[in-house]
Amino acid sequence: MNGGSLGLRTGSYGLLQNINGAIAGGGISKSLSNVRKSSTKMLSVIREKERPLPNAWYRYIGCRKFSMLLLIAFALLVFALGSFVVNKDSTSPNVLQRIGTLGIVPYVNGGHHEASQILGEKDKKKDENRFQIPAFKGASVLPFRHPCVNFTFPPPPPPTRRRLGPRPCPVCYLPVDQAIASMPSSSSASPVLHNLTYVLNENPIKSEPQGGSDFGGYPSLKQRNDSFDIKESMAVHCGFIKGSKPGHGTGFDFDESDLAELQQFHDIIVASAIFGNYDVIQQPQNISEEAKKNIPFYMFVDEETEAFMKNRSILSSSKRVGLWRIVVIHNVPYSDARRNGKVPKLLLHRIFPNVRYSIWIDGKLQLVVDPYQVLERFLWRQNANFAISRHYRRFDVFVEAEANKAAGKYDNSSIDEQVDFYKKEGLTPYSEAKLPITSDVPEGCVLIKEHIPITNLLTCLWFNEVNRFTSRDQLSFAIVRDKIMTKVDWSINMFLDCERRNFVIQSYHRDLLEQMPPPVPAVVRRPPALPNTRGKTPGKRIPRRGRDRRSGSSRHRKAAASNRDRNFF
Repeated sequence: MNGGSLGLRTGSYGLLQNINGAIAGGGISKSLSNVRKSSTKMLSVIREKERPLPNAWYRYIGCRKFSMLLLIAFALLVFALGSFVVNKDSTSPNVLQRIGTLGIVPYVNGGHHEASQILGEKDKKKDENRFQIPAFKGASVLPFRHPCVNFTFPPPPPPTRRRLGPRPCPVCYLPVDQAIASMPSSSSASPVLHNLTYVLNENPIKSEPQGGSDFGGYPSLKQRNDSFDIKESMAVHCGFIKGSKPGHGTGFDFDESDLAELQQFHDIIVASAIFGNYDVIQQPQNISEEAKKNIPFYMFVDEETEAFMKNRSILSSSKRVGLWRIVVIHNVPYSDARRNGKVPKLLLHRIFPNVRYSIWIDGKLQLVVDPYQVLERFLWRQNANFAISRHYRRFDVFVEAEANKAAGKYDNSSIDEQVDFYKKEGLTPYSEAKLPITSDVPEGCVLIKEHIPITNLLTCLWFNEVNRFTSRDQLSFAIVRDKIMTKVDWSINMFLDCERRNFVIQSYHRDLLEQMPPPVPAVVRRPPALPNTRGKTPGKRIPRRGRDRRSGSSRHRKAAASNRDRNFF
């Protein structure tokens, strides 16, 4: 798979109308009119100069061949001047390209306006250097101008068309070989924080009324507040409180063979999880041979899911299901399967201590774009080290909390307690004052991350909120992000949800799939039987016309009816 446009699925992605024609068209038309005016002036000057020429030169000019050569040379000169003017106007990026690369396109999906179009000087400077491709490792070298620099979203569908919900939108990916070549040769610098260690406590004791667990610990409010005070060296709670190392006597334990596997070095991994037999394993598609060779795919399952897979002969002794390497978890720390799923989702850096980049996808998702292309598009091209899509409809935590309560996602009183706590800490409804931050609510089913201290701290503190309050991580994301960003000059790439839907396909949970009726078998249509022509002389049939044709057909029906009656009796 070496193409540069994988998974281009169009639909109601709800973006701004394409203004390229309005911006670039004016400049091109003006430049062409200037070229025409200059060409007419040059022709008039040549004609004036031709009149006083001597007779000898006039004879040469009168020759057809010489005249044709002169006209061709003049045409080439005009064409070169015109193309120079057009290229000069078209190389400057237009407004839509700037906004699109920054990821703050006003995005309307399902009738909801996500954010406004406001750009600061700092964002403009970042965008000017956006496509200054850094040093690459490997033999191949990309061009100075990125191949996707001129990519723009197509215009949205007409407003009269019925909107059926969120849909994918086109994404410009590099070919796989160029995406591999664009991987940075060294890790990104972590701002302020350089050394991050983790709290261990064999006997965690709950000292305050807020929640917690033996697995994640019971950090006090003072310890929680101190964890947001970013310093060069820090020690924070980050799960796996007990035991000698993650996965060994900590709860959320692995087999010894899996422990050795997880300690190995990898540039990139892809990870997912299924707990409580809640989902059906989705096999990745469109994965390059290079990725299959160098990028391991890990699927974490609990013992309940493992038993189901063995009964259905899905899992064998090889511990592999397609591309996925199955890792069985013993002694799960929580009774809630969804909360258990937050452990590998947010603490991959603890499970894989020697990995540079990771792509997390929820168990209900199917990856349909090569991991190298996903990382290049959402991390390396953006000079980012953490990327997550924003919710396609909601961008305010308070609105998201009410939606969770209405859908029965969690106990309403627990959601109210969590939101009230954040409100006292200063969380306010989303407004344009937060720009260039475009949303407070992520669609957290995909996390794209470079494992450096600042991103590891983000997911540690995010997990601590899930451990303390509800398991709805969409409610706690914004408070953690904002507290870190007030201390550190660092940001997160929150990209459009329609772009996420381009590289992962969402399926239903197992319980919904089992309730669905089986698909209707396709009706096999057989060709009509050939008429019996035995005893008849072949020849061309003369069709009847008018009254004779109708009367003949009626006589045929009456004769057939009388034959059926005789056969019945």
